[in-house]
Amino acid sequence: MRSRNCGFLFLMALGTCLAAIGCQHFDSPISEISPPDVPRENHRISLGDYLINPPDILLIKLVRGVPLPPYKIQPLDDLFIQVKGTPVEDPIKGVYHVEPEGVVRFGPVYGSVPVVDLTIDEAEKAIEKNLKKSLKEPQVSVSLELSRGVETINGSHLVRPDGTVNLGIYGRVAVAGLTQELARAAIEEQLAHHFLKPNVSLDMLGFNSSFYYIIFDGGGSGEQVVRLPYTGSETVLDAIGQVNGLPAVASKRRVWLARPYESHDGDEVLPIDWRAITQCGRTATNYQLFPGDRIYVAAQPLITTDTFLARALAPVERVFGIVLLGTSAIRGINTINQLNGTTGP
Repeated sequence: MRSRNCGFLFLMALGTCLAAIGCQHFDSPISEISPPDVPRENHRISLGDYLINPPDILLIKLVRGVPLPPYKIQPLDDLFIQVKGTPVEDPIKGVYHVEPEGVVRFGPVYGSVPVVDLTIDEAEKAIEKNLKKSLKEPQVSVSLELSRGVETINGSHLVRPDGTVNLGIYGRVAVAGLTQELARAAIEEQLAHHFLKPNVSLDMLGFNSSFYYIIFDGGGSGEQVVRLPYTGSETVLDAIGQVNGLPAVASKRRVWLARPYESHDGDEVLPIDWRAITQCGRTATNYQLFPGDRIYVAAQPLITTDTFLARALAPVERVFGIVLLGTSAIRGINTINQLNGTTGP
């Protein structure tokens, strides 16, 4: 009797699971028709001006940077110094580096001269005064060859989380949401407070703020999301190739592209015929990707069903296991009691 009840309960549980599975649908939310006006492998388009955002990396170079007068010499500056009236064997002509302690060294014959925090005219007078100790009538000419500020600006600059780039002693400049041309103009405007008509070259060293996504359905065992950097010309085949193809549980008939869509009127979801792309070389659904696109790869329905059944029947199997264990225990006890009653005194 207990066995019949257990079998009845098992059939009821199985029927409930199958009914629940029957309510599931495996249709993808896409039409089978590919829109004709969507950029694809053989009809790619060039995107508009790139907008800078964190954490992009900018390559900035100060092409022309003449400090605003009166400029005061700083450590690590380079000065072009020429002195007339020196012996032929010990000339002073060339680029001299301002040492970190603020002096220019002319060698053992002429010594060193402090020039830091002096203007160019003041530096000429200071050098001339020092050289008169060893020369009769020196004529000194000094010009700024390279300011240390140029070295501070030149190089790669990370766009910070607040959307700015740090130019060192010249402050920060907001560049987030700007094109390269507008960002260059903003940097030149900031540097105009320190340089006379500065000219800056700006290039993108790292496009780190644009991504697209590939989402793999695990067939009832969760979903895996892969984020890949966007470079401008990727197609669906390029994207799947970046992750070494489709996983074993993937359905080749249920792949689509979901494009970010701000309107609430509907979704922009495009069908992907994976077999046509890979086996037939057709380009109709090998779309060109845009930043923010999501490629969704659904799992095979049978794998999803198998996972669902395994999870749904696991509690039932545990219950039946406990019931059978209890039944076996009771039968064993009854058998022992019967034997004791038969063989007892």
